[in-house]
Amino acid sequence: MISQAKLRQAGVKIMIRVLFNKKGGVGKSSLVVNLAAISAAQGLKTLILDLDTQCNTSAYLSALAISEEDSIAALFEQQITFHLRKRPAIDYCQPTQFDNLYIIRGSERIKELESELDSRHKIYKLRDALESLREHFDRIYIDTPPALNFYSLSALIGADSCLIPIDCDDFARQGLYSLQQQIFEIQEDHNENLTIEGIVANQYMSNAKLPGKIIDELIAEGYPVIAEYIPQSVKMRESHQSKTPLIYLAPKHKLTEALFNCYRALETN
Repeated sequence: MISQAKLRQAGVKIMIRVLFNKKGGVGKSSLVVNLAAISAAQGLKTLILDLDTQCNTSAYLSALAISEEDSIAALFEQQITFHLRKRPAIDYCQPTQFDNLYIIRGSERIKELESELDSRHKIYKLRDALESLREHFDRIYIDTPPALNFYSLSALIGADSCLIPIDCDDFARQGLYSLQQQIFEIQEDHNENLTIEGIVANQYMSNAKLPGKIIDELIAEGYPVIAEYIPQSVKMRESHQSKTPLIYLAPKHKLTEALFNCYRALETN
């Protein structure tokens, strides 16, 4: 594994990436797991945070077996309950079965905590936790719910960049316009360093006219569309079922190659 000291000596920036779209079904969880797994396979110590109450990312990596005491809900809960000594964020980071890949597992219980966290103005607590985790990880990927709520806003406040997956239909394009404006407002009000790192065309059907037309229009409008489009494939479902990221399940498959090219494009920006 490449040490953080060597990374910093080489001028490699520690990155915190959020995958976010208010539209559901665009493949956020699949992208989070597979991009993070590629990062880990490249020798970077990589962490995933699962902020989606559906916990698909955690299920994908067999992480729901991890105790609730080490879940994202427990990390947030200690912000609104009295503790003589709060556990540091690193205590919640648990190893997966894959080398260099760690996770703070998701929890449905965060739904119960959201209102109190919001009313007690804890919106910057995740940012503080993420800053402490920069000392331990080279890359951090955050999966978010398909809504601009307390948790997705907390993630965007604490992140360096945002990746926006889209599924290349007209509803996705229309939603992208309002989403971009909301991210600009978050930049202005909370996190001036946040960037839209790229638009990821996911579940892309190259034999259909509409996806290509939409992507061409977004590029013409100046959106930072990642040049590698992620094709639709049953292999992704097989990956979910086997609970194994594609870099390990099918390293030579065209879908894996597209994901790797997407990862490489992000790392060379």
